[in-house]
Amino acid sequence: MNIQITGNAVLDLFFNIILFILFTYPILGAFVWFIGVVCYRFLFRYKKTTFRAIAKEDEPFITIMIPAHNEEVVIEQTLTYLLHNLHYVNYEVLVTDDGSTDNTPKILAEIAQKEEKLRVVRIEKNKGKAHAFNVGIGFARGEYILSNDADTIPEADALVKYINYFIDSGSANIGAVTGNMDVLNRSKIIEKAQTVEFSSIVGVIKRSQAGTLNTMYAFSGANTMYRRTALIDAGLFRQDRATEDISVAWDEQLLGWVPVFAPNIMFYMMVPDTLKMLYRQRKRWAKGGTEVWLTNFPKIVAHPIKYFSQLMMYIDQTLSIIWSLFFWCSTVLFFITLFQFLSTQNYERVFHMFAMAFIFVSFQMLAGLMQLGAALVMDDNGKKLKYLLFAPFYMLFYWMMNALTILTTFIPAIKTILGYGSGTWVSPERKKG
Repeated sequence: MNIQITGNAVLDLFFNIILFILFTYPILGAFVWFIGVVCYRFLFRYKKTTFRAIAKEDEPFITIMIPAHNEEVVIEQTLTYLLHNLHYVNYEVLVTDDGSTDNTPKILAEIAQKEEKLRVVRIEKNKGKAHAFNVGIGFARGEYILSNDADTIPEADALVKYINYFIDSGSANIGAVTGNMDVLNRSKIIEKAQTVEFSSIVGVIKRSQAGTLNTMYAFSGANTMYRRTALIDAGLFRQDRATEDISVAWDEQLLGWVPVFAPNIMFYMMVPDTLKMLYRQRKRWAKGGTEVWLTNFPKIVAHPIKYFSQLMMYIDQTLSIIWSLFFWCSTVLFFITLFQFLSTQNYERVFHMFAMAFIFVSFQMLAGLMQLGAALVMDDNGKKLKYLLFAPFYMLFYWMMNALTILTTFIPAIKTILGYGSGTWVSPERKKG
């Protein structure tokens, strides 16, 4: 494909290269992740396959922190598990109740009276997850702090495994270890599709980033263990950002702290079960990603060698944002051209348009299936391979939704960077089951 745009050979070559990259970005990205996974398998120095037991008297003290806002449906079940099912002794559970207006405060007060390990900090006005977490840091007694969402349950051995990363020799520069997310609710198709998605993100992309660049685009806000000193060094969480977990990941890494992905530490979280909830979640993720992209532009551009690993992620994020805008512009142009050909009864060109679109989508689907298939085989010892059946739904629907959320949140993200952001959160629309 050689499109004449300007009439200048050099400029036309440049624009054709850009168009080629934009058209093939999802396909090229899938193959790049494959290379990254190989690097993770053979080169990543912090990868662990075995974990040693820690004597009770040698256990470092851990604070499990749960920022909560209107979580009456899930908070009791989560606390019961965390207080009684973990294979660890030297820890506390600290809940920062961020202005809940439902029965969450009452439930927390009742449990706190019976549980010595549980402490509750009440914040009267809802100011967001990042603010609640930052307030909690002042009350936390642990040198290691595990962020844990109110609807998230880690495996019983999670604390032992997390601490293994921090206490090994040569690990003094590790700032955070993020676990391997899995879906707890899998009854609906939309939930099963997210199982595929999380395996793709966790199973391939995070391994690739760690294996090739020794870096990570984002921590998991639902379950990540932080070194307290690294959090303080980074200035804690940004309270005016839509996604505090993405922001703090970049803030720590730009200061030299190493992030680690631990695929052998499983945790299970509730995912959105309606399109409305899912779209609202993805808008927040997209806005947070764009905020980080805008925030770190001056540092990355000014010191590209010093921040080479982050530069590579920044380039990928830039292509992702441009591709999302390009996707919707090209989609609108496709339908305008299609209606023009239909109105002039030029059915040969209509057939040609659909044929080219079919070929392009087929290549995307093939590359996506290869990526997702490999991820499902690798993740959790292949236990989720059966969910590959839901991959087409994920690829056709979720890719478009992610592209749409980047488009619709781009201007709000710019407003946040200009000082008009807010970290206040809206609790999920949970149903008692």
